[in-house]
Amino acid sequence: MSDAGRDDTGVRGRPGRPREAGHDERIMEAARTLIDNDEPVTVNAVVAASGVSRAALYRRWPSLTDLIAAALDHGRSDARIPTEGDLKQNIIDAMFTRQPETRGATYPERRLRRRLALGLQDRDVQHSLWRSHVGRRRTAMVEVLRAGVERGLLRPDIDIEASIDLINGVFYYQIVVRGCAFDDPAAMTRCRAAFETAWRGMAMP
Repeated sequence: MSDAGRDDTGVRGRPGRPREAGHDERIMEAARTLIDNDEPVTVNAVVAASGVSRAALYRRWPSLTDLIAAALDHGRSDARIPTEGDLKQNIIDAMFTRQPETRGATYPERRLRRRLALGLQDRDVQHSLWRSHVGRRRTAMVEVLRAGVERGLLRPDIDIEASIDLINGVFYYQIVVRGCAFDDPAAMTRCRAAFETAWRGMAMP
């Protein structure tokens, strides 16, 4: 399928009259502000806050759930992990040294916590986040782990998807269960130790 007619949110526009300039930004800003203020995100609320009509909103977003998911993820960056050189160090650099950069300088911790809460409340939001955003950001880690297997650094029988869940899961545990902040040094030390343990299990003897 061609990407023609697809905007920078990844949502395919519907045929019809051209889009008015600035509508996408106003809709996204309205949804993001409602989320950050702990207010319900409804079609009526987004229309009122953005000044955009319901028809214009639905031309841009196939569902309110997809809009909420995009607003919850707004400010995050896709991780870039080189597949050349020292693969383990490349992952460490991406996950720890450049962690604020990957998370996004404009992505507040409050929005992450709202994202977790709304995802638990509404499984459709959770699934939309996974399909459109989280799953896409895992691509870099998939590629670097595959490179490790191909180069004989990692065991050929590792389950790459499960390994990524294992590595990423410790970060969420610090925030969700321990209640730590993004930049808590002790939490990052535990995450680093967990990564080292996972790497030893994945590495060739």
